[in-house]
Amino acid sequence: MANTASSDSPVRGIRAQQKEKTRRALIAAAMNQLSAETGFSSLSLREVAREASIAPTSFYRHFRNMDELGLTLVDECGLTLRQLLRQARQRIDKGGSIIRVSIETFMQYVASNTAIFRLLLQERTGCSREFRNAVERELEHFKAELEEYLVVEQGFSSQLAALQSDAIVKIVFSAGADCFDVNDEQRSHITEATIQQVRLVARGAEATRRLVQTNSL
Repeated sequence: MANTASSDSPVRGIRAQQKEKTRRALIAAAMNQLSAETGFSSLSLREVAREASIAPTSFYRHFRNMDELGLTLVDECGLTLRQLLRQARQRIDKGGSIIRVSIETFMQYVASNTAIFRLLLQERTGCSREFRNAVERELEHFKAELEEYLVVEQGFSSQLAALQSDAIVKIVFSAGADCFDVNDEQRSHITEATIQQVRLVARGAEATRRLVQTNSL
Protein backbone atom coordinates (compact mmCIF):
# COMPACT_ATOMS: atom_id res chain seq x y z
CA MET A 1 0.00 0.00 0.00
CA ALA A 2 2.80 2.40 0.89
CA ASN A 3 4.52 1.75 -2.44
CA THR A 4 1.30 2.48 -4.32
CA ALA A 5 0.81 5.77 -2.49
CA SER A 6 4.42 6.70 -3.14
CA SER A 7 4.13 5.97 -6.86
CA ASP A 8 0.94 8.02 -7.12
CA SER A 9 2.55 11.16 -5.65
CA PRO A 10 4.60 12.13 -8.73
CA VAL A 11 1.54 11.61 -10.92
CA ARG A 12 -0.59 13.84 -8.70
CA GLY A 13 2.18 16.45 -8.74
CA ILE A 14 2.32 16.45 -12.53
CA ARG A 15 -1.46 16.75 -12.77
CA ALA A 16 -1.50 19.63 -10.30
CA GLN A 17 1.19 21.44 -12.30
CA GLN A 18 -0.72 20.91 -15.53
CA LYS A 19 -3.94 22.15 -13.94
CA GLU A 20 -2.23 25.30 -12.66
CA LYS A 21 -0.63 25.85 -16.09
CA THR A 22 -4.03 25.67 -17.77
CA ARG A 23 -5.55 27.95 -15.12
CA ARG A 24 -2.81 30.53 -15.79
CA ALA A 25 -3.45 30.18 -19.52
CA LEU A 26 -7.13 31.03 -18.99
CA ILE A 27 -6.22 34.08 -16.92
CA ALA A 28 -3.76 35.25 -19.58
CA ALA A 29 -6.31 34.64 -22.34
CA ALA A 30 -8.89 36.78 -20.57
CA MET A 31 -6.36 39.57 -20.02
CA ASN A 32 -5.34 39.48 -23.68
CA GLN A 33 -8.92 40.00 -24.81
CA LEU A 34 -9.62 43.02 -22.60
CA SER A 35 -9.39 46.39 -24.32
CA ALA A 36 -10.96 49.84 -24.38
CA GLU A 37 -13.69 48.43 -26.62
CA THR A 38 -14.07 45.06 -24.89
CA GLY A 39 -14.93 45.02 -21.19
CA PHE A 40 -14.94 41.87 -19.11
CA SER A 41 -18.71 41.49 -19.40
CA SER A 42 -18.27 41.22 -23.18
CA LEU A 43 -15.83 38.34 -23.01
CA SER A 44 -16.96 34.97 -24.31
CA LEU A 45 -16.14 31.83 -22.35
CA ARG A 46 -15.74 30.01 -25.64
CA GLU A 47 -13.25 32.58 -26.99
CA VAL A 48 -11.26 32.63 -23.76
CA ALA A 49 -11.07 28.82 -23.75
CA ARG A 50 -10.03 28.75 -27.40
CA GLU A 51 -7.18 31.21 -26.81
CA ALA A 52 -6.08 29.08 -23.85
CA SER A 53 -6.11 26.03 -26.16
CA ILE A 54 -8.66 24.05 -24.17
CA ALA A 55 -12.19 22.84 -24.84
CA PRO A 56 -14.94 25.13 -23.46
CA THR A 57 -16.20 22.31 -21.22
CA SER A 58 -12.74 22.07 -19.63
CA PHE A 59 -13.06 25.68 -18.44
CA TYR A 60 -15.29 24.49 -15.58
CA ARG A 61 -12.49 22.38 -14.13
CA HIS A 62 -10.76 25.63 -13.20
CA PHE A 63 -13.49 28.22 -12.62
CA ARG A 64 -17.18 27.88 -11.78
CA ASN A 65 -18.07 30.58 -14.30
CA MET A 66 -16.72 33.71 -16.01
CA ASP A 67 -17.48 35.83 -12.96
CA GLU A 68 -15.12 33.74 -10.83
CA LEU A 69 -12.42 34.20 -13.48
CA GLY A 70 -13.02 37.96 -13.43
CA LEU A 71 -12.79 38.14 -9.64
CA THR A 72 -9.53 36.23 -9.83
CA LEU A 73 -8.19 38.83 -12.26
CA VAL A 74 -9.13 41.62 -9.84
CA ASP A 75 -7.48 39.85 -6.90
CA GLU A 76 -4.29 39.09 -8.83
CA CYS A 77 -4.00 42.64 -10.13
CA GLY A 78 -4.30 44.08 -6.63
CA LEU A 79 -1.85 41.58 -5.13
CA THR A 80 0.77 42.11 -7.83
CA LEU A 81 0.57 45.88 -7.58
CA ARG A 82 0.78 45.86 -3.78
CA GLN A 83 3.86 43.64 -3.95
CA LEU A 84 5.51 46.04 -6.41
CA LEU A 85 4.77 49.02 -4.16
CA ARG A 86 6.17 47.19 -1.12
CA GLN A 87 9.36 46.53 -3.06
CA ALA A 88 9.44 50.20 -4.04
CA ARG A 89 9.20 51.26 -0.40
CA GLN A 90 12.03 48.89 0.49
CA ARG A 91 14.23 50.62 -2.10
CA ILE A 92 13.81 53.90 -0.23
CA ASP A 93 16.39 52.67 2.26
CA LYS A 94 18.95 53.09 -0.52
CA GLY A 95 17.98 56.72 -1.05
CA GLY A 96 15.24 58.49 -2.94
CA SER A 97 11.77 59.90 -2.46
CA ILE A 98 9.09 57.43 -1.44
CA ILE A 99 6.48 59.47 -3.28
CA ARG A 100 8.42 59.56 -6.54
CA VAL A 101 9.52 55.92 -6.43
CA SER A 102 6.04 54.65 -5.51
CA ILE A 103 4.22 56.68 -8.17
CA GLU A 104 6.73 55.85 -10.89
CA THR A 105 6.39 52.16 -9.98
CA PHE A 106 2.60 52.45 -10.14
CA MET A 107 2.66 54.20 -13.54
CA GLN A 108 5.05 51.62 -14.96
CA TYR A 109 2.66 48.88 -13.86
CA VAL A 110 -0.29 50.63 -15.53
CA ALA A 111 1.71 51.07 -18.75
CA SER A 112 2.60 47.36 -18.82
CA ASN A 113 -0.80 46.08 -17.65
CA THR A 114 -3.30 48.49 -19.17
CA ALA A 115 -5.95 45.85 -19.80
CA ILE A 116 -6.14 44.55 -16.24
CA PHE A 117 -5.98 48.03 -14.71
CA ARG A 118 -8.76 49.09 -17.06
CA LEU A 119 -10.75 46.14 -15.70
CA LEU A 120 -10.36 47.47 -12.15
CA LEU A 121 -11.70 50.88 -13.11
CA GLN A 122 -14.52 49.56 -15.29
CA GLU A 123 -15.78 47.09 -12.74
CA ARG A 124 -15.56 49.61 -9.89
CA THR A 125 -18.66 51.25 -11.35
CA GLY A 126 -20.02 48.21 -13.19
CA CYS A 127 -23.36 46.47 -12.83
CA SER A 128 -22.09 43.56 -10.73
CA ARG A 129 -22.15 44.25 -7.00
CA GLU A 130 -19.75 41.34 -6.47
CA PHE A 131 -17.21 42.94 -8.82
CA ARG A 132 -17.68 46.39 -7.29
CA ASN A 133 -17.10 44.95 -3.82
CA ALA A 134 -13.98 43.09 -5.01
CA VAL A 135 -12.46 46.25 -6.48
CA GLU A 136 -13.31 48.26 -3.37
CA ARG A 137 -11.61 45.61 -1.24
CA GLU A 138 -8.45 46.01 -3.31
CA LEU A 139 -8.55 49.79 -2.91
CA GLU A 140 -9.04 49.37 0.83
CA HIS A 141 -5.94 47.13 0.92
CA PHE A 142 -3.91 49.93 -0.69
CA LYS A 143 -5.26 52.50 1.76
CA ALA A 144 -4.62 50.24 4.75
CA GLU A 145 -1.00 49.55 3.79
CA LEU A 146 -0.31 53.23 3.17
CA GLU A 147 -2.05 54.20 6.40
CA GLU A 148 0.08 51.72 8.35
CA TYR A 149 3.24 53.15 6.78
CA LEU A 150 2.23 56.71 7.69
CA VAL A 151 1.52 55.73 11.29
CA VAL A 152 4.52 53.44 11.89
CA GLU A 153 7.21 55.11 9.79
CA GLN A 154 6.17 58.76 9.86
CA GLY A 155 4.37 59.03 13.18
CA PHE A 156 1.01 60.34 12.00
CA SER A 157 -2.10 59.79 14.07
CA SER A 158 -4.48 57.15 12.76
CA GLN A 159 -7.00 59.84 11.82
CA LEU A 160 -4.57 61.93 9.79
CA ALA A 161 -3.01 58.86 8.23
CA ALA A 162 -6.45 57.59 7.14
CA LEU A 163 -7.39 60.93 5.56
CA GLN A 164 -4.03 61.22 3.82
CA SER A 165 -4.02 57.65 2.49
CA ASP A 166 -7.57 58.01 1.17
CA ALA A 167 -6.68 61.21 -0.72
CA ILE A 168 -3.46 59.75 -2.15
CA VAL A 169 -5.06 56.53 -3.40
CA LYS A 170 -7.83 58.49 -5.12
CA ILE A 171 -5.35 60.83 -6.80
CA VAL A 172 -3.02 58.07 -7.97
CA PHE A 173 -5.70 55.73 -9.30
CA SER A 174 -7.35 58.62 -11.14
CA ALA A 175 -4.00 59.49 -12.69
CA GLY A 176 -3.57 55.85 -13.73
CA ALA A 177 -6.83 56.09 -15.67
CA ASP A 178 -5.54 59.23 -17.40
CA CYS A 179 -2.59 57.20 -18.71
CA PHE A 180 -4.69 55.00 -20.96
CA ASP A 181 -3.88 55.45 -24.64
CA VAL A 182 -1.18 58.09 -24.16
CA ASN A 183 2.40 58.23 -25.42
CA ASP A 184 5.52 58.15 -23.25
CA GLU A 185 5.84 61.93 -23.12
CA GLN A 186 2.24 62.38 -22.00
CA ARG A 187 2.59 59.62 -19.41
CA SER A 188 5.73 61.30 -18.05
CA HIS A 189 3.84 64.58 -17.75
CA ILE A 190 0.96 62.90 -15.91
CA THR A 191 3.42 61.13 -13.61
CA GLU A 192 5.21 64.37 -12.68
CA ALA A 193 1.90 66.16 -12.06
CA THR A 194 0.74 63.29 -9.85
CA ILE A 195 3.96 63.40 -7.83
CA GLN A 196 3.43 67.11 -7.18
CA GLN A 197 -0.23 66.57 -6.22
CA VAL A 198 0.65 63.85 -3.74
CA ARG A 199 3.42 66.01 -2.29
CA LEU A 200 0.87 68.78 -1.73
CA VAL A 201 -1.32 66.32 0.17
CA ALA A 202 1.68 65.18 2.24
CA ARG A 203 2.67 68.77 3.04
CA GLY A 204 -0.90 69.60 4.01
CA ALA A 205 -1.01 66.60 6.33
CA GLU A 206 2.30 67.61 7.91
CA ALA A 207 1.08 71.19 8.42
CA THR A 208 -2.12 69.88 10.00
CA ARG A 209 -0.14 67.63 12.33
CA ARG A 210 1.99 70.56 13.48
CA LEU A 211 -1.10 72.71 14.01
CA VAL A 212 -2.73 70.01 16.11
CA GLN A 213 0.45 69.57 18.16
CA THR A 214 0.73 73.34 18.73
CA ASN A 215 -2.90 73.64 19.82
CA SER A 216 -2.51 70.74 22.21
CA LEU A 217 0.36 72.39 24.08
